[in-house]
Amino acid sequence: RALLKNAPILILDEATSALDTESERAVQAALNELMKGRTTICIAHRLSTVQHADVIVVLEKGRIVEMGSHKELLARGGHYQKLHQLQFRD
Repeated sequence: RALLKNAPILILDEATSALDTESERAVQAALNELMKGRTTICIAHRLSTVQHADVIVVLEKGRIVEMGSHKELLARGGHYQKLHQLQFRD
């Protein structure tokens, strides 16, 4: 639908959640092109989906607990950093 209508705002709700890692990368690359010049609200549990966003808002129990860039949130050592450790530990 986003391709059919040249909407200035995109809302992506778990757009890549059902995909394997390889497919997610391909879809994310296409979405990155689609998002250029648009305001995008991206809802995701996978941090790989949102890590390049200008601003990341972390919610817990429906409340904002952190806000910032990927780098800022990692440096803060809060909820986002803990989620990042869980999702990307080797």
